[in-house]
Amino acid sequence: MTENLSEPVLDSEVGALLRALEGQRRHVLGILDGLDEEALRRPVLPSGWHCLGLVQHLALDVERFWFRAVVAGDPEIIHGLTSGDEAWNVAPEVPAVEVLDAYRQEAELSDAVFTATPADADLAWWPHDLFGEPHLHSLRDVLLHVITETACHAGHLDAARELIDGRRWLVLT
Repeated sequence: MTENLSEPVLDSEVGALLRALEGQRRHVLGILDGLDEEALRRPVLPSGWHCLGLVQHLALDVERFWFRAVVAGDPEIIHGLTSGDEAWNVAPEVPAVEVLDAYRQEAELSDAVFTATPADADLAWWPHDLFGEPHLHSLRDVLLHVITETACHAGHLDAARELIDGRRWLVLT
């Protein structure tokens, strides 16, 4: 049996990491399922962030930043990066569905980057002004970082959802 060499082949490690990330992405979207616009924009913690702002942060500061800027080195993405907490701020006129769809789209674009990149590939760009010397060095490192950050934020969304209406994502009895 021969492989089609024109298509990227996910090795078992990258495939396992992708499945872990996909699970966390499903968690992020799943815990928000059924919330209306008002609930998605309601801050429930003293810091003042809301669920929709966190999802936009995941789309722009996590998926887009780490995969399309750092791993792929896309100059258009790099030059369009903002500094500070802009991604957390969702304008009132932006519908929630637009933010949720943008997260899904960025996830798809991220998948395209890392399915075409070897796990040990060097990073194309590093934001020295933000992080100093590189502490991540390969696609593998970035995948692990993004899985961790997405899982952490999924937990934040769990707490927010429980405060909003009592719903919990995973209940172990």
